[in-house]
Amino acid sequence: MEETQLEKLKEHEKEHAFLCVVSNAFRVFAHRSSIMLGSAWAFAGAVLVILVWILTGPTFHFSDTWQLIINTATTVVTFLMVFLIQNTQNRDAKAVQLKLDELIRAIRSARNELVDLEDLSDEDLKKLEEQFQQLRKKAEHDGNQRAHREQDRAVAQGKSG
Repeated sequence: MEETQLEKLKEHEKEHAFLCVVSNAFRVFAHRSSIMLGSAWAFAGAVLVILVWILTGPTFHFSDTWQLIINTATTVVTFLMVFLIQNTQNRDAKAVQLKLDELIRAIRSARNELVDLEDLSDEDLKKLEEQFQQLRKKAEHDGNQRAHREQDRAVAQGKSG
C-alpha cells in the first residue's frame, strides 16, 4: 500500500513540475510577445497586411472568400491576443500591488489593513472609498482654513509694518 501512495506522490510531482514548466514558458512567451506586438513595427505590419488585403480586393472581385480571409485572421489574432494581454496585465497588476503593499508596510503611520485591498468585497471597497473621500474633504477644508489664517496674518502684518 505504501508503494501505491509513493507512486501517486511521484506522479503528482511530475504533473506539478510539468505545469510549472508550461506556466513559466507561457509567462516568458507572453512577456516577449507583448514587447514585440506592442511596438510601432507591429502596428506598421498590421497596417501593411490590411493594405495588401484591400489592394487584392479587385483581383478577387471582393468575394466572400476574400472577406472571410481577413475576418478569420483578425478573429484568430484577437482571440490569442486576449490571453497574452490578460497574462501581462495580471502580472503587472500583481507587481504593482506588491510594491504598494511594501510601501504600506514600510510607513509606520500607514494603515496596514490596507495591504491586500484587492481581496475585499465590492461593498467593503465602496465603504473605504467613502472614508477616503471624507478624509479628502476634511483635508481640503482644513487647508482652506489654514490658507485663510495665513492670509489674515499677512494682512495684519502689512498694516502694522
